[in-house]
Amino acid sequence: MTLAKESSVTAQSAAAAARATVYGVPRQGPDRELKRAIEGYWKGRTDAAALHGTAAALRRDNWRRLAEAGVHEVPTGDFSYYDHVLDTAVMVGAVPARHRAAVAADPLDGYFAMARGTQDVAPLEMTKWFDTNYHYLVPELGPDTVFSADSTTQVAQLKEALALGHTARPVLVGPVTFLLLAKPAPGVADDFQPLTLLDRLLPVYAEVLADLRAAGARWVQLDEPALVADRTPAELNATARAYRQLGALTDRPQLLVASYFDRLGEALPVLAKSPVEGLALDFTGPAAANLPELAAAGGLPGKRLVAGVVDGRNVWINDLGASLSTLGTLLGLADRVDVAASCSLLHVPLDAAAERDIDPQLARWLAFAVQKTEEIVTLARGLSEGTGAITARLAANRADLASRANSPLAHDPAVRARTAAVTEADARRSAAYPERAAAQHDRLGLPLLPVTTIGSFPQTGELRTARADLRAGRIDETAYEGRIATEIHEVIGFQERAGLDVLVHGEPERNDMVQYFAEQLTGALTTRHGWVQSYGTRYVRPPILAGDLSRPEPMTVRWTRYAQSLTERPVKGMLTGPVTMLAWSFVRDDQPQAETARQMALALRDEVQDLEAAGSSVIQVDEPALRETLPLRAAEREEYLAWATEAFRLTTSGVRPDTQIHTHMCYAEFGDILRAIDELDADVISLEAARSHMRVADELGAAGYPREVGPGVYDIHSPRVPDVAEAAALLRKGLSAIPAERLWVNPDCGLKTRGWTEVRAALENLVAAAREVREGLPVTGA
Repeated sequence: MTLAKESSVTAQSAAAAARATVYGVPRQGPDRELKRAIEGYWKGRTDAAALHGTAAALRRDNWRRLAEAGVHEVPTGDFSYYDHVLDTAVMVGAVPARHRAAVAADPLDGYFAMARGTQDVAPLEMTKWFDTNYHYLVPELGPDTVFSADSTTQVAQLKEALALGHTARPVLVGPVTFLLLAKPAPGVADDFQPLTLLDRLLPVYAEVLADLRAAGARWVQLDEPALVADRTPAELNATARAYRQLGALTDRPQLLVASYFDRLGEALPVLAKSPVEGLALDFTGPAAANLPELAAAGGLPGKRLVAGVVDGRNVWINDLGASLSTLGTLLGLADRVDVAASCSLLHVPLDAAAERDIDPQLARWLAFAVQKTEEIVTLARGLSEGTGAITARLAANRADLASRANSPLAHDPAVRARTAAVTEADARRSAAYPERAAAQHDRLGLPLLPVTTIGSFPQTGELRTARADLRAGRIDETAYEGRIATEIHEVIGFQERAGLDVLVHGEPERNDMVQYFAEQLTGALTTRHGWVQSYGTRYVRPPILAGDLSRPEPMTVRWTRYAQSLTERPVKGMLTGPVTMLAWSFVRDDQPQAETARQMALALRDEVQDLEAAGSSVIQVDEPALRETLPLRAAEREEYLAWATEAFRLTTSGVRPDTQIHTHMCYAEFGDILRAIDELDADVISLEAARSHMRVADELGAAGYPREVGPGVYDIHSPRVPDVAEAAALLRKGLSAIPAERLWVNPDCGLKTRGWTEVRAALENLVAAAREVREGLPVTGA
């Protein structure tokens, strides 16, 4: 047989064997049943048995939905009560010493203590999952870490699926990614490399794999997304060693190693040559480069390829014709080609059909998890049976794509003309920072170590009831706005009594820091049921940026002006920045993100100027997603940071020198973007620092950051209330890196998710800590 004929036979065989699969699905349920069950358990309204029962029902429904859609192999192990990386830490016995007694006494309560902390024990650090808005719990490891296998959860979920008659594939975080995501435990040297524990960890994975095989697993998926970032030769060698050892095991299922979010690059030939039975690769966006790189590496002869050709992170319909073309090319590169989304569908809402209020033309362009599953199944069918089997579906898809490309809903000539007219001068303040700082200090008259908050205050039961009553028509807009005014009055009064220096209005009118603005921008649409997990039981409804963006009228001025009328102290105007608006939305994929960011920046610039005109002396433009959206590959970062920092400056640079511009970032690795933080040219930046023990202050100090900084001293993602001594100790640590005249005192993030009892005590302690540290500072001047 000739080589060409052999390749053709291989492709035909791979096509005939094609099946549909997914790596994971949304966990929460159609009505966020999991969130309610977990929070009910935390509050003591329900017991563990009821919580486990709700979780089992949700898993059962997810598997049934996938199987009925035509998915051949359903995932297990993707379900989590809080976070799948935390689940992995439990699976391998990486429980911090401070949590071991709680885990031993009650595994479920100990698990939640690791995630959230208690009044007596701090939780694990939390940060972003690669370049997504999902947060994971960071494993804490050290040279003395002893791993031990506990596959109870993974085996139980597999057995559940098998008992229901499903073909199931457990999905686990891979050992290399687990170690690369970990950090040195408290008290361990900062230069400790968790990857040095690989040889200690692999036998534990071997034991888990053996347990899963014994429970009936034919395949196990090991997710290694960390390998799509730039990796050193030592890290690549460790990867090769890991999969050489795991592949050599005899008591194991077949192994499918998965990567996503970008191209594998130099890690691709390492995995391709390893003795595993399959690879799952992303072929969307920048990861489309996996296709030519896979071909150049000689393909995957004798292996299974799971091709992620449906974008698992965005909500736009798939171009089925283009995906079929990609799949056709891949057929000759592996013995079997299956079809999947690019990553877990955890990152998109559940079902677009639930959205009854979206313009029908726009609705044609949307695909959530249910619709993406249908696309995957359609592509698998087209691959295995031929395109004739899906002719009608292909025709409808082409019509939907054309509708979007030609729609006036997506294109506004006036917006495009305005962005084209932007000059470099538009993105620069009229005065340098030293001149601005002097003018702002004269205008504001703040003490050393001024105390403020990040923006939001607790959303009270009365406020939530009023919002629900307004939606249901039980009260009118006037009554609802009366509730908003009452909330603002109470928030301002508390801050004055507590002794804060720069106040906020508490944002009671805002349902979400991104959604609130999207509801008032042309070109953006919001959903009623499009919930996506951010962390734990925190779910958000990301807006959908479907067209060119503009701001028809002021969005925040009215309530900010009202709050300022209640106090002589400065009240911050509060906005979400352009990069975060993009990152926490489903951004359009039919134009460069830089163009969308500039449109958003100009819309927000109008709001900043209106706030200043209304009397705001301090305006905060939050950009927590600046680091989150950083490309995973270093080669793409300079271009991204250039347009991202320009967008922030374009938003904020139209104000006077004595108007103080703040920004805020949280739960990310800031060391990678210190130069970009400087490029923002904000007057004050507040950052998460409590869980990371002021590391960011040390990084900024070492980098010579010249502006004012508020490293957080209150971790708002935990129910713990820091006492005065704890807050003061963190402040003193901050002072070792940032001089007192440039140091602010604030929580890590907004207070929306906390209760008033916690917030009152914590902020009063922060003010007392600031006073104590301030009084201990040396006296300067004559």
